[in-house]
Formats: sequence, C-alpha cells, structure tokens
Amino acid sequence: MDEIKEYYNKFNEEKRLNSRHGQVEYRISMKYIHQYLPQDRPENEVRILDIGAGTGRYSVALADEGYDVTAVELVKYNLGILKSKGSTVKAMQGTALNLSKLADEQFDVTLLFGPMYHLFTFADKKKALEEAKRVTKTGGVILVAYVMNEYGVITYAFKERHIGECVEEERLTEDFHTVSEEKNIYDYVRIEDMGALNEAVGLQRIKVLSPDGPANYMRPFLNQLTDEEFEWFVKYQTAVCERPDLLGAGAHTVDILRKE
Repeated sequence: MDEIKEYYNKFNEEKRLNSRHGQVEYRISMKYIHQYLPQDRPENEVRILDIGAGTGRYSVALADEGYDVTAVELVKYNLGILKSKGSTVKAMQGTALNLSKLADEQFDVTLLFGPMYHLFTFADKKKALEEAKRVTKTGGVILVAYVMNEYGVITYAFKERHIGECVEEERLTEDFHTVSEEKNIYDYVRIEDMGALNEAVGLQRIKVLSPDGPANYMRPFLNQLTDEEFEWFVKYQTAVCERPDLLGAGAHTVDILRKE
C-alpha cells in the first residue's frame, strides 16, 4: 500500500470532487445514498460507515445532516484533512481489508467508494466486500464504487498514448481487459467482474449506475459550459445513469447491494 499512500499524499482529492466532473459524480452518488437511507427513524439513529473516506467529502456532508457517521481511511494525510473539518464523524485509520475494530451488524448503510480502485486481486476485492457485508446490518445496503475498464483503456492507452507500453508490458489481455499491479495505482473492472464478486460474497444487487458517465472524458468541455448549461448536463446524467447500454463506458460505477 506504500505506492497508494504516496499517491494520495500528493493527489488533491478535494480539488477533484469540487471540479465540475467531480460534482457530477458527487451529486448523483449522494442522490442514491439518500434514496437508500432508512426513512423511518431520526437521522441521528441511522448509522453510516464510509470505508476509504478520503478527506471526508461524503462522510462530513452526511454527518452535517445529522446522521451517525463512522469513517475509515488508510492515508494519514487524508485523515488529517477529514478531522480538521470539525464534524461529528468518528474517524479512524484503517484498511478495507480489516475492519476488526468494528463489530458485526452495526451499520444501516455502508459506503465502499475508494478501496476497490486500489485492490488488485479478486481475493482482496472479495475480502473487502466481505468485511463491508459483515459490519452492515441484515437488510442494510452497501454502495460500492469501481473504476471501469473501458475508461482506463480509452483514456490511458489511447488518449494519453500509452498503448505501446501497455502491450509491451502485457497490461492488456487480447480482449483489452486491463491487468494492473499495485505500482499502477488503479485497477479497472467490467460489469461482469462486479457480478462475480457479488455472487462470491452472497450480496444481492439492487441496481448499478454510472454517477459520472462521460463527465471525465469531457472535463475541458464541462468547464466551458455556463452554470445553466452545466445544470442541464447534471440533469442529463441523472436521467441516464442507470441505462445498461451506457454503464461500462463511464469512468465510475456504483453497485448498490442488499445484505439479506
């Protein structure tokens, strides 16, 4: 995990999430988080876990709404920023692969919005999903974010012109599925990979969506839009984010799962 820690010590997560393409991802993700929060209890009785919380973009906002939020973050630098925000979030350092500090069946909603980007084997992804399942209440919901394979291939291999080295280093299979290692920082998946993990862990998919869709491909163009035009883009992506024919081409997906 040293490479990942070093990466996030330099990476400005706050800036990304406040950018226009980051706002699309954040606003649509928050819409779906709220959709699956229990409505039959006061906010302070609803418990949320944010695994891989980063600088607290989601956890702090939800805590400010009155929810009981616990955050787990691997990178001390990010954790320091989260704690400096002065929220009621109960924040701790830890990894998605080991949530032993947390008891079983505690949380109504669990967010796994960063760790799957940086886990490079099926076994590690499965372990992270199992740990999220363990600490989530029966009947609770787990939202899991992934970075998508085609986004990685199109952006890194072709747009940024690394296709030659990717082929030379055998980082692409014959059908252009990425083969990543920890030194590559990110791992990329396809929808069928996500389904295989859900089946292995015994979680039932409620729905899957792309919160940002083409926004990451369109960064300079989004920045040129007027505020009104940008709001229309957010409405567009909100309207189409669940369309099966568009899911795999987006930068991110969110898999919404039920623990039964």
